[in-house]
Amino acid sequence: MESNDHAHHIQHLRQEYKRHSLSESDVSPDPFIQFDAWLREAIAAELPEPHAMVLSTVDAQGSPGSRVVLLRDYGVERGFVFYTNYNSRKGKELRMHPKASLLFFWPSLERQIRIEGEVVQVSEAESDAYFASRPRGSQLGAWASEQSEPVPNRTFLEDRIAEAETRFAGKEVQRPPHWGGFRLLAHSMEFWQGRRSRLHDRIHYQLNQTTWRIERLSP
Repeated sequence: MESNDHAHHIQHLRQEYKRHSLSESDVSPDPFIQFDAWLREAIAAELPEPHAMVLSTVDAQGSPGSRVVLLRDYGVERGFVFYTNYNSRKGKELRMHPKASLLFFWPSLERQIRIEGEVVQVSEAESDAYFASRPRGSQLGAWASEQSEPVPNRTFLEDRIAEAETRFAGKEVQRPPHWGGFRLLAHSMEFWQGRRSRLHDRIHYQLNQTTWRIERLSP
């Protein structure tokens, strides 16, 4: 295959990772505690959107799709929670194939976290509580947007927002029945720390019934 001349400007890009290290003795035996520690460091470093994560799902043909969503809750019992339109592409795919992966990447800290697991919908009460905490504009947007569906133009969306504003004028915006949360229940979590000469540290947690097995992976 001939080389792509247009790609020459990226073929030799290199970043030498040297900020931190990660060993089996460094990490918590609980991957959620380890995740919490790294997320707090990302927040303290004032990174843009440290809670942004890539969510990957698969469709009926097994073709993958990825997009960035925001983490809204996490913990041992809660897993990793995010919210969306249940009728969106990701919503339909998660209900069809309730397994997914999450990816956090914080380049300035030279860190990455990969998470895989089963996905379930959160309770209506939990979705109601989170929806009530959103800005009013975001609440109206949940009613106006049929996420992932084709629209003729931007004006169409603006008209839908105006309709929602009229509908809920002078009263609270209720959560649409097609909008709510998903919870990924992790069974695999990998913490990646960049190191010199591409000999990166990779510490992997694998759930074995109720306990987590910790192992180092080759870079």
